[in-house]
Amino acid sequence: MAQAVGVDTQFPTVSHAKTSSISWDWIGVVPFFLFAILFLLLPTAYLVIGGFFDGEINLNPGWLISHFTLKNFQELFTPSILDAYTISIRVSATTAIGGAFFGFLLAYAAILGGLPRGIRTALLTFSGVASNFAGVPLAFSFIATLGRLGLVTLLLQNVFGFNLYSTGFNILSFWGLSVTYMYFQFPLMVLIMAPALDGLKREWHEAAENLGASSLEYWRYIALPILLPTIIGTTLLLFANAFGAVATAYALTGSSLGIITILLYAQIRGDVLHNPNLGYAMAFGMIAITGISNGLYIWLRGRSERWLR
Repeated sequence: MAQAVGVDTQFPTVSHAKTSSISWDWIGVVPFFLFAILFLLLPTAYLVIGGFFDGEINLNPGWLISHFTLKNFQELFTPSILDAYTISIRVSATTAIGGAFFGFLLAYAAILGGLPRGIRTALLTFSGVASNFAGVPLAFSFIATLGRLGLVTLLLQNVFGFNLYSTGFNILSFWGLSVTYMYFQFPLMVLIMAPALDGLKREWHEAAENLGASSLEYWRYIALPILLPTIIGTTLLLFANAFGAVATAYALTGSSLGIITILLYAQIRGDVLHNPNLGYAMAFGMIAITGISNGLYIWLRGRSERWLR
């Protein structure tokens, strides 16, 4: 028997080139950060800084120089600007609470209500489109529907003998703007609440039933406490969403309803109320209000997601 030839079973060591410590994975998010810096952070910083300066021009040294002042922020407490903030807060709060309530019911019916899957898909698809439908097209749609000669207005009057405008309703008023805002508030609530309702584990309901809890007790002691941070947080998000809207309100009501966004537009771009620096201060107040709302929404949603993972 031939003697086996000894073979070195160790693989030869291959020297690999030293890998570079620079990772290029982050390059995919560069467009996002550039977009955020150019169109979000820099304009916000410009508005905030501009609110602390006046519009005076000093030509003696040959430069355009503004002076530091707090006058713009003091003028925020004038009656006209306070009224504009008050109306905007009222519209935003009304549409946020109404949108949250009815949007939650729609989301519950679609996710847990036993509706056919096709209806659920259609509702979520519609919500994705309707939540982004705003501006001039939305204003025109509601004028053509609920205006004095709108389709629904004439239908109620000619068929049922009910004059909608005899009740004091006006599409150009506070309630008219609120109803219009509801069109995109409902769908946004549906889109956010649908995943939260999907996250409720079936085992929780079964365990509650095994322990003798009724369906009402399950929702009162288990489901609603888990969903409550998401519900409150989404309501705050709806508030911020309505508070910052300007195109729909301007196209629908013009200057007949003095909300803060229309007054801000008049201060920066208007011919009569042209005072850009006061407009910057007004924008700073809006940023503060919406920032608080969005911050609370993020915090509350984080608390809820710990249960829904």
